[in-house]
Amino acid sequence: MKKKKTDELNRHDLKSYLKSNKVPVWIILENIRSAHNVGSFFRTADAFGLKGISLCGYCARPPHTQLDKVALGATESVEWIGFDNGEEAILDAKGKGYLVLAIEQVHEAESLEKIPNPEMGIALVFGNEVTGVDEKTLSSCDGAIEVPQFGIKHSLNVSVCGGAVLWEASKKYRFK
Repeated sequence: MKKKKTDELNRHDLKSYLKSNKVPVWIILENIRSAHNVGSFFRTADAFGLKGISLCGYCARPPHTQLDKVALGATESVEWIGFDNGEEAILDAKGKGYLVLAIEQVHEAESLEKIPNPEMGIALVFGNEVTGVDEKTLSSCDGAIEVPQFGIKHSLNVSVCGGAVLWEASKKYRFK
């Protein structure tokens, strides 16, 4: 086994990446307290070629030293919009035709493997590291997705959860 060299990775340059077709998956982050977690979502969105990110409430916004440290330049390649709260971001996403799903442990949640891929796309709402998606925000969503967990904690770091959910969502569009 031999590691690939950087020039073997078929990377876009910024200009071509910005023009490339993106997967119709939009991320909504609500009150994520760690700038590192926000930066991680930027890198994940770039890696999977997602449409963009809404940053709501007190989420760190670019430019921000700790966010940029983790994003490694993805704040330049991933579209983002700031909102005062999650409900505003959800209204914006619905206005663009997205199906809006909270990533949360609620009674009505579908399991991650059943995540839909409607033609117009989906917006996925990730909440605060401790309290999750706000109740008011949940009531604005079209549904919810839950990541199955089998240990004691039943809790994932929000950016780790994001990686799993966003991969599952993006592959439904990329590998139809």
